[in-house]
Amino acid sequence: MILKLAISFSTLFIILFIQPVHSQKGSGNGDLQLPNESDCRNRIIHASFGGKQYFFSWEYSLTQNLSVNWITARNICRRHCMDTVSIETLEENQFIENRMLLTGTRFTWTSGRKCDFEGCDRPDLQPTHINGWFWSGSGVRLGSRNGRVEGDWSNTGGDGEAQPDNREFRVKGEHEESCIAVMNNFYNDGIVWHDIACYHKKPFVCESSDQLM
Repeated sequence: MILKLAISFSTLFIILFIQPVHSQKGSGNGDLQLPNESDCRNRIIHASFGGKQYFFSWEYSLTQNLSVNWITARNICRRHCMDTVSIETLEENQFIENRMLLTGTRFTWTSGRKCDFEGCDRPDLQPTHINGWFWSGSGVRLGSRNGRVEGDWSNTGGDGEAQPDNREFRVKGEHEESCIAVMNNFYNDGIVWHDIACYHKKPFVCESSDQLM
């Protein structure tokens, strides 16, 4: 079944661990698509792991050259009763790494997002570049950036700073790096996480979602 790209953009986005709906910045903006019954029934599955099913955009002939921004990636997945991947265990992290190594994929979007929009002024999220990260696909918060473990956030970036570093905003004064991508040795740092401005276009991984079935 061809993955459909009909996206209606606005400034609203539902976050599971923060109530209610809030506007967001950058290309993390947009209306979240509801699942499509036909697309869900005919979705492509490339692998199963840990009780979840996965679709890798670069492994399907109709999307192998497709790169989209963060919110578009989420909505493609959501139409198929999936969401962009939430990497919640070391084992799942290794699974995604191995798939990228196998295919030589340079980078991929995840559902990772920084809480830097309306409603993110809660004390426990401050400062948001350290404590405000979460998986939007599952609603699970990430631990503090300062509690990094081997194999997740990179220890370097474009100017040598440990991730997340919000480099694009610091250097250019625009576009917060509010979304998480997995990068394949982009800075000679292995396959690790980087904060990226959400408007950038990348391949993506979809993960089955019990909430959307």
